[in-house]
Amino acid sequence: MKFFHLSDLHIGKQLHHYNLRADQEHILSEVISQAENIHPDAILIAGDIYDKSVPSGEAVSLFDDFLTRLSNIEPAIPTLIIAGNHDSSQRLDYASRLLGSHHIYISGKVPETEDEHLKRVTLADGYGEVTFYLLPFLKPGYVRGLCGGELPESYTDAVKAVLEREDIDFSERNVLLSHQFYTGNGEMPETCDSELLSVGGMDNVDVSSVKEFDYVALGHLHGSQRVGMDHIRYCGTLLKYSVSEAGQEKSLHVVELGAKGDPVCVEKILLHPLRDVRKLKGNLADIIAQAEESQQEDYVSVTLTDEIDPYNPKEQLEKVYSHILEVRTDNERTRKKLEFSEEDIRIEDPVSVFSDFYREMQGREMTEEEQGILDKVFDTVKGDAP
Repeated sequence: MKFFHLSDLHIGKQLHHYNLRADQEHILSEVISQAENIHPDAILIAGDIYDKSVPSGEAVSLFDDFLTRLSNIEPAIPTLIIAGNHDSSQRLDYASRLLGSHHIYISGKVPETEDEHLKRVTLADGYGEVTFYLLPFLKPGYVRGLCGGELPESYTDAVKAVLEREDIDFSERNVLLSHQFYTGNGEMPETCDSELLSVGGMDNVDVSSVKEFDYVALGHLHGSQRVGMDHIRYCGTLLKYSVSEAGQEKSLHVVELGAKGDPVCVEKILLHPLRDVRKLKGNLADIIAQAEESQQEDYVSVTLTDEIDPYNPKEQLEKVYSHILEVRTDNERTRKKLEFSEEDIRIEDPVSVFSDFYREMQGREMTEEEQGILDKVFDTVKGDAP
């Protein structure tokens, strides 16, 4: 059985101040083209459909167009979707029954009561049936009702609480869609600036809780990677959503399941974004001179190394690059500002700190009258302190 593994579409997202609608429309059209050519048995989307829980009308329209074009492919390709942490479960679940009749299966909420269970979709190929379990993003508090009213001690326990009551037959082939931060087998997944994770990894889920599945289609992390085992994978985003992703290679994951027990085959098809995200570093003249025409529409982060600050660098860069994300400076002067030891750190009294600030802003020392006013202010503050 062959299926596409997608995640983290983040429809409606902006890159710095740039609207990415055209970029997202372009890359989703490429997915449609691959679906028409390969015609997989299913398409899995593992969460974060939208970038915000209340998406804009433009974002909803774009995703609607994507699903409509998918559903027009004949014969029909089942599309399985779960909610991520950026999605509103209620909004994503809207019209899910109707969409199910068009082979679009959406699961926005995890089971919260004993009467509720994970949505599952069963498909078949020459080796028999494959059951897909749809597990949306969860927090321990979401599944308190499945644990006798007690709060699970960890995210791992919460995932186990949901899965263990499903009575899954692991002698058959099973696939899980999940949107969480998975770790395990001594490996820590690679993350980037566009992902929001709890400090200290408190929201991590150990892969031991899902290792019995034949394939685990993960969403949440933006870089393509395995987690502990070859059959547990993040496919990553279709586009680069931060400067920290500039070095990543974005691809469409095509997963193939054979007979039970056979290794999973994952093919990565390189994607072709409308605009790339790139980092440029060097002196201003060289960066401008080396600008290739094919890259001038890309999103660029520029770090200038000129020792003497050039005149209006951004204005000069905009003559060759149309989508500048940021312009930074890295030279001897800026590095010296960052180089300090513990001996260099001194704690001044508030009056001295403000005096230094005033001198920096006004270009002169305070007058005796101004100094007197400042002293009175701080004496009052000290008098009011407990």
